[in-house]
Amino acid sequence: MTKQTQDFPYSFDKKDVKVVAKESLFSRFFKVSLVSFQHRLFAGGWSEVVQRELFERGDAVVVLPYDPVADEIIMIEQIRIGCIENAEHPWAFELVGGMVDEGQTIESVAHRETQEETGLLIDELVPMQSYLSSCGGTSERIYLYLAKVDATKAADICGLDYEHEDIRVHRFCRKQVMHWLDAGKIENASALIALQWFKLHHKMIEQTWAAQNETI
Repeated sequence: MTKQTQDFPYSFDKKDVKVVAKESLFSRFFKVSLVSFQHRLFAGGWSEVVQRELFERGDAVVVLPYDPVADEIIMIEQIRIGCIENAEHPWAFELVGGMVDEGQTIESVAHRETQEETGLLIDELVPMQSYLSSCGGTSERIYLYLAKVDATKAADICGLDYEHEDIRVHRFCRKQVMHWLDAGKIENASALIALQWFKLHHKMIEQTWAAQNETI
């Protein structure tokens, strides 16, 4: 047991891990590698060589578009292979999202994907938080942002043909989305986390934006 501290009391850091080998097992849109490594043990000494498959897809940005005037949240609907396999409905209700390619900034991807998937331009971008989507098997980190938008300018159907995207854009009352959140209807992980953050910080964001409008 350790005493409570303000920060996480990590026992080790990166120097306490030795990557022995990394072998590519699969490489297409996603990559899978076999990583062999050793790490220090809590009881002292080093572990034997451990092998784990690592799913690599880079980092991603997820954007929650919100119109504070209409009090509406923009969500998108599209078919997802994971839903076909393990959900009641093959189509998922999600937030805007996209991968961050090499040389791109997180913010530029947020703006680009919001326009591509909803037809909306972002008036203001607020960072929420970032998280590892499933650190037991993938290195992917998700960056969450809140975007101030004008919901009246949202498109109906969006998506890039060459990426086989078929996206329907929805405008929902914030209270309706919060009801679905509390009822467990939001199954998409990034949407669930972003909406929980927004629920906790909505009043603060509302006050901040109202104060900005007063100074204009």
